[in-house]
Amino acid sequence: MERRIIGTGAAPAPTGVRRLVVDEHSAGQRLDNFLLRELKGVPKALVYRVIRSGEVRLNKGRAAADTRVASGDEVRVPPVRLPARPAPAAVPAREFPLLYEDDHLLAIDKPAGVAVHGGSGVAHGVIEQLRRARPGARFLELVHRLDKETSGVLLLAKRRSALTALQEQFRQRGPHKVYAALVFGDWPERLVRIDEPLLRTLDASGVRHVRVVTPEHAEARRSITLVRVVRRDAPAGTPVTLLDVTIRTGRTHQIRVHLAHAGHPVVGDPKYGDFARNRAFERATRFERMFLHARELSFDHPAGGARITLAAPLPADCATLLAAAPSPPPRP
Repeated sequence: MERRIIGTGAAPAPTGVRRLVVDEHSAGQRLDNFLLRELKGVPKALVYRVIRSGEVRLNKGRAAADTRVASGDEVRVPPVRLPARPAPAAVPAREFPLLYEDDHLLAIDKPAGVAVHGGSGVAHGVIEQLRRARPGARFLELVHRLDKETSGVLLLAKRRSALTALQEQFRQRGPHKVYAALVFGDWPERLVRIDEPLLRTLDASGVRHVRVVTPEHAEARRSITLVRVVRRDAPAGTPVTLLDVTIRTGRTHQIRVHLAHAGHPVVGDPKYGDFARNRAFERATRFERMFLHARELSFDHPAGGARITLAAPLPADCATLLAAAPSPPPRP
């Protein structure tokens, strides 16, 4: 039973203990994502803190943030302070470049600069805009995610059965994902595999950050990235290398952190990149985004099992940058 305490001052009042029952629509979500969706406006840092402290209970037991919830699960939420929220901005209806669609799936070519969903200061993202554009759709959910500044193949499910089947594939590392990444510097030919554990943390304001740690770290998660050199260029005299990157593990910000750790950050990366280089490169080339593009995704169709490969061409600004870039002289 939910109990709300009405405050008399300007500060919003905390709610009482809440007992939430997971419905079919939310089944398969991580516990942290489920709570962030249910407790809109509550700082991420607070949500993660009450999970870690054990104040959140899943079916009367403690649970980690990455625990998957199932339909019918009961989630006990301790009293938290819900901020007063202004009326939400209207979500614009928007379709995106279509790569594939049938009765089970929808795949789009996500532009850079568009979040996949609202939250953390983002009023709305791809999923909200697509739902608005397709008011007759009975079900539409993200299968996986891309960073806001990453472009490329994004897969959505149009049926609950498709969502659960595809999410299981992603957990089992069945899909094959290839990213195009342009990095600063001359990438070493022999560096084809990066096997460095990653740790994801949140700062006091709830901002996510990922860094490489030693394997001995208690919360380290093994992360493997494979790299192949595609070409070397020098736009505006700046040596860069275009890479094909595949990931054996799907950690948050994995590609960006691994490449930066190797000494070759992704061009334009605002979080893990070389900020001085980014500014100088943008001034010289007028290239104003992060050059990371999910160019190919292969997976088994959830109905029938046929292998499907989807490809998204390089965005026009990325292709223009490479077309105008003279290749550096060959190595001696």
